[in-house]
Amino acid sequence: MKILIENGNFISSSNSFSGYLIVENGLIAEFGEKLPENTEEFDETVNACGYTVMPSFVDLHSHFRDPGLTYKEDLESGSRAAVKGGYTCVNLMANTNPVCSSMDTVNYVDGRIKEIGLIDAYQTVSITKDFCGKELSHLEDMDTGKVRIISDDGFGIDDDEIMMQALKIAERKGFVISVHEEYSDHSLDSRESENRMTYRDIRLNENAGAKLHIAHVSTKQAMEYIMEAKKRGVKLTCEVTPHHLTLTDEITYSLHPPLRKKEDVVFLLAALKEGYIDAIATDHAPHSFEDKQNGARGISGIEIAFSVCLTHLVKTGIISLIKLSELMSRNPAEILGVKKGDIVKGYDADLVLTDVNSSFTVKAEDFESKGKNTPFDGKQLFGTVEMVIKKGKKVYGRKKW
Repeated sequence: MKILIENGNFISSSNSFSGYLIVENGLIAEFGEKLPENTEEFDETVNACGYTVMPSFVDLHSHFRDPGLTYKEDLESGSRAAVKGGYTCVNLMANTNPVCSSMDTVNYVDGRIKEIGLIDAYQTVSITKDFCGKELSHLEDMDTGKVRIISDDGFGIDDDEIMMQALKIAERKGFVISVHEEYSDHSLDSRESENRMTYRDIRLNENAGAKLHIAHVSTKQAMEYIMEAKKRGVKLTCEVTPHHLTLTDEITYSLHPPLRKKEDVVFLLAALKEGYIDAIATDHAPHSFEDKQNGARGISGIEIAFSVCLTHLVKTGIISLIKLSELMSRNPAEILGVKKGDIVKGYDADLVLTDVNSSFTVKAEDFESKGKNTPFDGKQLFGTVEMVIKKGKKVYGRKKW
């Protein structure tokens, strides 16, 4: 199967140009400004005139709630939401029911995702068995070919020795260890908890040398610790969410970690601009209306994450669209260990066609996700996702082509 995408404005962290791109057997085969005259016929041609073509987005932090909590989301609704937002690859958190602490759940998710066929997804395995905070033996049974990331998701690991052991296991087996920096016993307020645990885990990893990934950084102090550690050469990466970059605690919305003060947001934006933040992840956390009314924490964000970032980060001049592609595509793909997220020969032809100058009003009721919970409902954003291509196959189109 040979596909031509022509007349597009192509933007990625490695290559930006106006011209064409050829997809062959699901991979990026060739690209450039002027299509060679002797090119053979194509099985399909996409005219991208007027659109910006970018590598599709990769999310390091999503909750699809399947198995066990499918009234909130399931793998099919989550996949539809992902492609509508321009994502073709996601990393799914382990807070399913049962908690993902075995290959049985990993294999179930892997098989179902392949059956649905819209995206690639990797299932995170819990660091401690069933989020118990103590037991690590199950990690020895994990298939490193299928499991890329381990995380206790919304639970921090309070015990220093257990955390050190987990870091050493992650380093030995090659896992990325993604950490929610908050003590699970809630002995400290959320801000102090995030700050202290961030500092502790960085210090522990100076000795362990694991692929430490700090999830949804939200405070100025935690970001300062990360910046200092990176300057010292400590091995770590970090992510921020669109909502922690664009909203403050001046609005009331239940999130985990919570929205922070304006000074935190200003500092995170400066760190983003200076290159200390590796990825923007959605922390897509869909809930039913009833659960949200009862205080469930989280935002359904994967369908509008790109548009939120384009509107508030690129259109305002804080970062360039090239930098946004690095944060939402290339870097997350590198952390996850997949050949996606950039316009490079031999990479998966996972692409998103966007109209970066088109605006729309967010209507949560129209989300593909079962979770309609978002503080952006009714807000005007720029950047419509017009088409998504995964390995050369169209998996989403906003209108007929």
